[in-house]
Amino acid sequence: MSRAGDALTGTGARLLHSADEQQARDRRYHARKRVNRIALTLSLVAMGFGMLWLVWILWETLILGVGGLAWSTFTQMTPPPNEAGGIANALWGSFVMVLLATFVGTPIGIMAGVYLAEYDPKGWLGNTTRFVNDILLSAPSIVIGLFVYAVVVTRMKSFSGWAGAMALALIVIPVVVRTTESMLLLVPSAMREAAYALGAPKWKVITSITLRAARAGVVTGVLLAVARISGETAPLLFTSLNNQFWTSDFDQPMASLPVTIFKFAMSPYENWQQLAWAGVFLITLAVLGLNIAARLLTRSKH
Repeated sequence: MSRAGDALTGTGARLLHSADEQQARDRRYHARKRVNRIALTLSLVAMGFGMLWLVWILWETLILGVGGLAWSTFTQMTPPPNEAGGIANALWGSFVMVLLATFVGTPIGIMAGVYLAEYDPKGWLGNTTRFVNDILLSAPSIVIGLFVYAVVVTRMKSFSGWAGAMALALIVIPVVVRTTESMLLLVPSAMREAAYALGAPKWKVITSITLRAARAGVVTGVLLAVARISGETAPLLFTSLNNQFWTSDFDQPMASLPVTIFKFAMSPYENWQQLAWAGVFLITLAVLGLNIAARLLTRSKH
């Protein structure tokens, strides 16, 4: 009987112990569930707070920007105060400077990214280049504008479209370098090894295998860089400044959309403010289109 009693006692103790463990697990589960609900609620509140301002900004841009659009906006030069006009010269100046900066900065950025990912991923030169690139990537754009002003504008003794394009190119390069290196590092090493096994030289492997595999990501980085420089104002204030008239001479000061928006939005004249909102609307559409294109390219990669 004593053995049977001991067995019953042990069984009861085990049952009580497992019941206590179950209660402890239930308490931990409910505690985690409460923490999860609190975190989810705070996340939704933060998202709603951010979306509120974003929707408000986009709504104001849409209402005021569309109201300032007219045919003359795209065909006439920036006007004097209280007179009719447009922002054709600013649109043209932004287009050519962004285009030139992209053509200059993209090849340099891609070649530097290829070097970092394929030729010197862990060497001292590669690490130094990454360090400098990270500094350029995080540097305020006004610092880059001041640098180009000191190096180019003061020596040429004139603001110019060349200086503006150079400042924008210096912003493009680090973005493309980082994106190109990251995309190339995602390419499986087995693809390179298979090409080497077939006797392909390194330059052929890079151009025909790795860059082709990372093409969507590289193009996405270029588009994001273009979207970034499209709205830069500070470096252009130090380099290309502004021009009230249409010009294709890069040796002269050149109008740009961000600088024109800055100048007109700060003015007390109603016609200038309308043109500023029209410019804001157009530049928002351009940046939005570039970001959508980047997303589509990234999705097609997968």
